[in-house]
Amino acid sequence: MLGDVLSGTSSGGEHHYGVLEGWFGTHWWNGRFFVLLVTTLGVFTPLACFKRVDSLSYTSAISVALAVVFVVITAGIAIVKLIHGQIPMPKLFPAVPDLASVWELFTAVPVLVTAYVCHYNVHPIHNELKESSQIKPIVHTSLALCSTVYITTSFFGYLLFGESTLADVLANFDSNLGIPYSSVLSDAVRVSYAIHLMLVFPMIFHALRLNLDGLLFSSARPLSSDNRRFGVMTAVLLLVIFISANFIPSIWDAFQFTGATAAVCIAFIFPAAITLRDPHSIAKKWDKILAIFMIVLAVTSNVVAVYSDAYSIFHKKSASSNA
Repeated sequence: MLGDVLSGTSSGGEHHYGVLEGWFGTHWWNGRFFVLLVTTLGVFTPLACFKRVDSLSYTSAISVALAVVFVVITAGIAIVKLIHGQIPMPKLFPAVPDLASVWELFTAVPVLVTAYVCHYNVHPIHNELKESSQIKPIVHTSLALCSTVYITTSFFGYLLFGESTLADVLANFDSNLGIPYSSVLSDAVRVSYAIHLMLVFPMIFHALRLNLDGLLFSSARPLSSDNRRFGVMTAVLLLVIFISANFIPSIWDAFQFTGATAAVCIAFIFPAAITLRDPHSIAKKWDKILAIFMIVLAVTSNVVAVYSDAYSIFHKKSASSNA
């Protein structure tokens, strides 16, 4: 997504220019590969070298503030255009002409699941708290804040762009918004979100590195006390992420498939499986019934979502080749 914001992206056969491309034109140094390389080496790598979560407290706070700035500007633009009668009545319900359209609705489920997957951050944060009882209000506040940002972003984004809303709504801000200082506001939205992505990445990366190390080296000494293993794990993961970011064509594709597989497992299947195992006999009867329901629902939605995603991608490719 960061590459799309800074260097541009293509959607529906149309190119949407990025912030750097809009400012300086098309050059080799503001292409996707070079921009991601500089960002990885200059921003991600230094922040990824911190061994404790609390070292990222200030960058995380700034990233949240920038997400709020993004929402406020988007909402302000939508409200101004609404007052001036520049926004038509948006479609309230999706068009469902056939059964294939019903299956396509399931492609949104993995994206929603991915948005709320934060389970892997709970234990690292909990381990560094002075009082373990603080974790519950932290989780509740985080979920409430994220829900507010997600709902307001989707509401005002769709209100602003209607049927033209792209999978990555930031790509819509490359056009004239029809209000004074349109270009300045568009750049402010995209730059604030680009910096937000840069600063929120280290928090996710910290949990990824810690959990992957625990999976691969469960009997080894703690990762924070082994500088060599810490450095190798960090370098390998950053390299894999950098390569993936350059070859994945769309953030929507990534969210669809990872959301329909890994995210659903983390959010529903694994917690339900732990409840069913229940070696200490803590779970009640209804807890286990709910856990079984969650697993069945998650597996069913996974199968339907993966099928819908694959069908949608291959259908688009065949349609474009026939055209």
